[in-house]
Amino acid sequence: MIAMSRASLAYYTNLIKTVSREDWKAALTALFVTLRETFVFDNLAIYVCDHAGGLPEVIFARAVGRGKSREADASWGEEIATQVLAVEGIVMAAPTEDSDDRIAMAHRLGLPLPLVDGCGVLVFVRFGGPTFLVEETSLAVLAAAQTARILERRSLREHMTQLELARHRAQLQDDFIATVSHDLHTPLGFIKGYATSLLRPDTTWDIETQREFLTIIDEESDHLIDLIDRLLDSARLQSGMLDMDFQPVRLDTLLRDVVLRSRGRTPSLEVNLDLQPIEPIQADNVRLGQVFENLLDNAAKYAPDTPVTIRLESLDGKAVISVSDRGPGISAEHMPFIFERFYRVPEQSSKRGTGLGLFICKQIVQAHRGRITVHTAPGKGTSFRIELPVKQEKGKKA
Repeated sequence: MIAMSRASLAYYTNLIKTVSREDWKAALTALFVTLRETFVFDNLAIYVCDHAGGLPEVIFARAVGRGKSREADASWGEEIATQVLAVEGIVMAAPTEDSDDRIAMAHRLGLPLPLVDGCGVLVFVRFGGPTFLVEETSLAVLAAAQTARILERRSLREHMTQLELARHRAQLQDDFIATVSHDLHTPLGFIKGYATSLLRPDTTWDIETQREFLTIIDEESDHLIDLIDRLLDSARLQSGMLDMDFQPVRLDTLLRDVVLRSRGRTPSLEVNLDLQPIEPIQADNVRLGQVFENLLDNAAKYAPDTPVTIRLESLDGKAVISVSDRGPGISAEHMPFIFERFYRVPEQSSKRGTGLGLFICKQIVQAHRGRITVHTAPGKGTSFRIELPVKQEKGKKA
């Protein structure tokens, strides 16, 4: 988990919230509602296309008058939109035959939209006449100019978001390289240092000291292997190439085995089990065990000396597992990012780790067609909840 400053994190979060709002549609709606007070039309549509010459596509359409029942039908403007793009100017079209059906008597007015990034057309439709007057066309030109400004602001925000996301990913990659370099160098330094000490020809070490040195070498080798495995799993999961071997799995038995192994690595870890008997589920025993081990390791690392509670129950045809601790919890500003690859909560950056654990957990759970969520509050602990379907399709990859 890569650390980010509070200021940049807040800016990034606010940017995403701003762009996610469809305020450009609200602005267009307000514009055309005001316009219709002096310029009568029944339907309108906005078409856009890129400079590559593709066909125009509708991005905004409204039926406000007699054609309201045809709101979902945007075909009434496609032909004139193509004509506007061809002549690069205003096009008006009137019905060629009389009809008693006013909806069939459509007068159309198409205006080009001066967009920097691509091209666009604004189409007005008036059913049953009269034809568009010169004064009305002038109002429509002003509306087209304002529409273009709204769409340009929308495009600018989208470009800003893409740039910010690219910067965010680049920063994560840079921080990842620095973090992994440090985490690779640390165990290698220990292994090299103690191995060199044991091989010194000018010193004789007693048996107890040799055992201590070899134990450190063994532990640091495990850390190194774990780091490499996480990196490989992360890459395979992201590319969808991690094989899953679905077999019947008793979750209560798997959870007890995981707790037993975790206690072997961390003897001080206190785990309370509340496991309801449920039927076996289809799962990859090894990968699912990896998820539970990661969550327990997280609890031991970030909520030391506090008990961990694991619950297993069946709800609505799903197996539900929760892993809860009573540690310091996680601030709300970091919650949207904790399952991201390489992300680390700044307050926890002094702890050893690469920020891959929770990312791997989420990917494995999703590969089981399940979901993982987290509930937390500062000072009140953290609880991870996993929901898994009972049955799976065999032979699937992540």
